[in-house]
Amino acid sequence: MIITAEDLRRFLTLFAAQVATEREELTRLDSAIGDGDHGINMDRGMKAILEALPGLEASDAGSLLKQAGMRLISTVGGASGPLYGTFFLRMGTVLGDAGEVSRDQFVAALRAGLEGVVARGKAQPDDKTMVDAMAPAVEALESAADGSDWVEALTRAAGAAAAGRDRVTPLVARKGRASYLGERAAGHPDPGATSTALLFATLRDTFTDQA
Repeated sequence: MIITAEDLRRFLTLFAAQVATEREELTRLDSAIGDGDHGINMDRGMKAILEALPGLEASDAGSLLKQAGMRLISTVGGASGPLYGTFFLRMGTVLGDAGEVSRDQFVAALRAGLEGVVARGKAQPDDKTMVDAMAPAVEALESAADGSDWVEALTRAAGAAAAGRDRVTPLVARKGRASYLGERAAGHPDPGATSTALLFATLRDTFTDQA
């Protein structure tokens, strides 16, 4: 499986569309346990990426993701801009300037992105954050056999992200604004984990369309 900058351009475009569709729901979730701006911020950031895509250097996957990450950091407030921006920046750094990357290289980049999010947000499993959706998704891809079907592996990763989101919904948050609410945050889905599950579902859909 070879992944190109054009594949990632298509992924970013589709993710922006999905975020726009889910903007109100993400904002509703964040209004219950956060600042009430997650959907608004994510939509603003992804729209900024869409506006920049025609002018972004797309000769290699790494440059595209690094520039997308910088757009998020520069245009999005709150926690989502720095965290998602770091995710894409770390991915881009690992992918480097190769015109095409292998499946294993891409999964390694996702691992680096996850590690960047953990380092930036200081979140651990069960803190009820985006890490609880992102970590199981990356692990699902890492555990897939080298010769297995790529879309099938991405489908498992998307399912793992959704399951991680749902698993921590009953928990009390230990990071972010939701942690201030104590027991009142229990039972509310985490907006960051929700948008992360959306990201991996979009990644699956991007390559399903190409299968």
